[in-house]
Amino acid sequence: MNRYSTCTDAELTDLLRKGDGAAFAEIYQRYSPVLYRHAYNKLRDKEEVRDLIQELFINLWDRRQDIVLASSLSSYLYGAVRNRVINVFAHQKVEERYLASLVDFVEADQVTADQWVRERELRAQIERAVASLPRKMREVFELSRIEHLNHKEIAERLDISDQTVNKQVKNALRILRSKLGAFLFSFWGIF
Repeated sequence: MNRYSTCTDAELTDLLRKGDGAAFAEIYQRYSPVLYRHAYNKLRDKEEVRDLIQELFINLWDRRQDIVLASSLSSYLYGAVRNRVINVFAHQKVEERYLASLVDFVEADQVTADQWVRERELRAQIERAVASLPRKMREVFELSRIEHLNHKEIAERLDISDQTVNKQVKNALRILRSKLGAFLFSFWGIF
């Protein structure tokens, strides 16, 4: 038994503020399993929850000197998880609206010449943005989005983990969003 296991949350928080890595490890051991279950009950996506919890604790360590607890450490951590879960849901809604708008656009019966030109320019811009991705990330992204393979199939084909595939796709989408966001906004105002 280490000396930190008997510390209160308030004591651990004080030690954490001072940069005590062992106190941080104790907080992680105490709270990561229950926070994981709490987030999983909401999201039902193991990898999303793992990322969420990892980011939460990275943020806790990075901001350790600025932590101000209104009540307890557990309340602070549960609130942080709740906020991150809400952000995930909000992001999913934005993605769904965006995809729905693209589907509506593609399925429209009449495509004007202006729309055709915009679509061609958009495709070219997307192709350039995808081509600029790092080689491995581009390969994973193209297998996912062009060949429509799921993460497990991609992992098997490239002999990498599902988690690596998931991260590569997420990173590719983040990069593409940042590169294409202003372009799409100027064209259609959809970002």
